[in-house]
Amino acid sequence: MSPLKIKKGSTSHSAYDLRPNFSDTVERHTLAVLVENEPGVLARVIGLFAGRGYNIDSLTVAEVDHMGHRSRITIVNTGTPQIITQIKAQLGRIVDVHKVNDLTVEGPSVERELALFKVAGTGNDRIEAIRLADIFRASVVDSTLESFVFEITGTPEKIDAFADLMRPLGLEEIARTGVAALSRGSVAA
Repeated sequence: MSPLKIKKGSTSHSAYDLRPNFSDTVERHTLAVLVENEPGVLARVIGLFAGRGYNIDSLTVAEVDHMGHRSRITIVNTGTPQIITQIKAQLGRIVDVHKVNDLTVEGPSVERELALFKVAGTGNDRIEAIRLADIFRASVVDSTLESFVFEITGTPEKIDAFADLMRPLGLEEIARTGVAALSRGSVAA
């Protein structure tokens, strides 16, 4: 027998080997949180993220049930699977939270975002901006002799792609709403 009294054939791994087997992969998740539409609820939800050093990539909030006084908060954030699991568990413990859905893992979902782009340009840049807006199905919602304001709806990736193409053409300002998302099919979030 060895000095540690480990029987032959036993594993040499310690019961105190507590190295985590966690994934370091950072993932993007869309969370749909149904909450009471009361003062301070949003602050508590956002405070949970801020207090633990978690970042929010996108946040949208709106009342979805006027009679039931409920709002839906759609949060897009990134983190390791362990962090996302922890966020969902901590959100579920907040008193005014009725339901937390992770749309990313619960099946297919639809995500859309609205953005406004102010693009200033003259000559060929102006013509090219209108041509690209037509390709991306963006609408001109305001026009002056010096600039356009385009409205575009789509996935965050589509909006990012449109912004990348508009930058060299005179992109001056962007306003984005953040992601609105729903699960597809009959499963309601």
